[in-house]
Amino acid sequence: MPKPRVRLVIFDMAGTTIRDDDAVNRCLRDALAAAGVPADAAAVNAVMGLPKREAIRRVLTSTAGAANTPESVGSIHADFVDRMKTFYRTDPSVVAVDGAVDVFHALHAARVKVALDTGFDRTIADTVLERLGWAEGGDIDATVTSDDVTRGRPYPDMIFALMQKIGVPDAASVAKIGDTPSDLLSGAAAGCGWNIGVTFGTHARSALEPYPHTHLIDRLRQLPALLGV
Repeated sequence: MPKPRVRLVIFDMAGTTIRDDDAVNRCLRDALAAAGVPADAAAVNAVMGLPKREAIRRVLTSTAGAANTPESVGSIHADFVDRMKTFYRTDPSVVAVDGAVDVFHALHAARVKVALDTGFDRTIADTVLERLGWAEGGDIDATVTSDDVTRGRPYPDMIFALMQKIGVPDAASVAKIGDTPSDLLSGAAAGCGWNIGVTFGTHARSALEPYPHTHLIDRLRQLPALLGV
């Protein structure tokens, strides 16, 4: 049976369509440090892509002597959100990944819908979208954030929410694109026809290879040809 035509492409945000330069990792480590919780870059990278409250909870669980309570998670998360919003509003390094907008336009020209999902909450995501001028109905068709659904990555809830929002009932017609293991796990859990990791974000090719995927790409501009559009 031939593979269905791609109808919806769901991109992660930071590290996949938005240049990251370690900003998320750095801001999360700074928020943890401000609460007296030491965490190195590798420990934070291991939870990248998850809903950020869950990422914080996992770091606290793995850190000896750290208070792992709803109050401590909430306090660190609030500090992280403030740091990220300031970064995305003001830092000159905040730009789209090379080729991202061109890829969005190429997909739209082929009548393929474009959506974004993210481990950020809505307040951070909207700050990023405003900074880049990406509006629903323009460069993108829909967005979903980790706090818009019951379960964030690695569960498929965000993918299913976007499919319902856009009106694509068959996950075999959906491509999921991301730079973290949790992106690939969520794409596999949803049954996406294309489950594609990008190697230029938070995780290198060797770190993504053990996780379920259909393809790994080194440049976002490779995507249209890979999807046959």
